[in-house]
Amino acid sequence: MGFFDKLKKGLNKTRENLTNKIEKLVIGYADIDEDFLDELEETLIMADVGVQTTDKLMQAVRKGIKKKEINTPEDLKPFLAKEIAAILNNGEDTTRVAAEGPTVLLVIGVNGAGKTTTIGKLSAYYKEQGKSVMLAAADTFRAAAIDQLEVWGQRTGAQVIKHEEGSDPAAVAFDAVKAAKARGIDVLIIDTAGRLQTKSNLMQELEKINRVIGREIPGAPHETLLVLDATTGQNAISQAELFTKAAPISGVVLTKLDGTAKGGVVIGIKSQLSMPVKWIGVGEGVEDLRPFNADDFAKALFEG
Repeated sequence: MGFFDKLKKGLNKTRENLTNKIEKLVIGYADIDEDFLDELEETLIMADVGVQTTDKLMQAVRKGIKKKEINTPEDLKPFLAKEIAAILNNGEDTTRVAAEGPTVLLVIGVNGAGKTTTIGKLSAYYKEQGKSVMLAAADTFRAAAIDQLEVWGQRTGAQVIKHEEGSDPAAVAFDAVKAAKARGIDVLIIDTAGRLQTKSNLMQELEKINRVIGREIPGAPHETLLVLDATTGQNAISQAELFTKAAPISGVVLTKLDGTAKGGVVIGIKSQLSMPVKWIGVGEGVEDLRPFNADDFAKALFEG
């Protein structure tokens, strides 16, 4: 099964919650009236598109009706598909790569979102591309994170730099950057910040890591990726808002899309936070994490 088929399959629950409900709504109404629009609005909110993004889409729908782009309920689905694709296509989604030397990816996210597993899958993806990969275990406050990263290193053939549990994350990052440069590594992925108890602590920790990395490799980290669990829906957006106050996030990795009816959160993150979704996970397999493609996502969501 190709990734697009997996994406379609992974979006089954979201499709049932969003596009299938829109189809039923279309069948149930001969004309577009206020009741129809109210039900449409409720459908979008229930799919975790988010209140702000739903407002934006509803304004577009009302404008489309005025401009005669939407004349019957049947016109609604293609119109919404186009609007959602436009939201998702807005901005830069590709991962930045270093012109020379190691490309450094800093990965953050709350424990339980699938952060360390995501790093393992990213490692496998880059190895598959023929790149050499190094992992840095800078989420030092959780012993399990260090052990888990080592297991992924063994599984994907990536080198792992680690210190003792509880040590300074910036020191791990520093050693990893030094080692990556010395060994001619293509991609260095740094696991860090698995908690968000206090924003100031997190901010200081990430600032220190950024400073240390930037001194050794100008322009690094090239990406600061925030891992979010799609099954948490609007909570994922709240988490993203908190993290953006603590760190300059360049993109989101959305995991567990296959296990949720709340895949509309992809649209909410992009629209509400103007934050690109750069990777999506649609399954347990190593190959089930792939770069996000807005057109493919909109197509899989609406075509089924």
